[in-house]
Amino acid sequence: MKTSWNELRLIEDYLSAAAEPADQVLFEARLILQPDLKNSVYWQKRTYSLIQQYGRQQLRSEIVKVHETLFTAPEHQLFRHKILRFFRK
Repeated sequence: MKTSWNELRLIEDYLSAAAEPADQVLFEARLILQPDLKNSVYWQKRTYSLIQQYGRQQLRSEIVKVHETLFTAPEHQLFRHKILRFFRK
């Protein structure tokens, strides 16, 4: 089923809790009555989860690169020793 832009906006508002409480209740009623809508909400949640996981992986990758640069490059040797001394105390 193709999701319309209006339906997508409603799903977004529902998931982000940006909708008014009355609209939230109305949307939850639509979820009960429309199985396709419930399916669309599931896949939107799943998409958010995948995007979040990807962002975390990207951040970890960047942290590893910074760590490798700071702790292996000769020009950062003084910094490396200061950090190691800090954690020995």
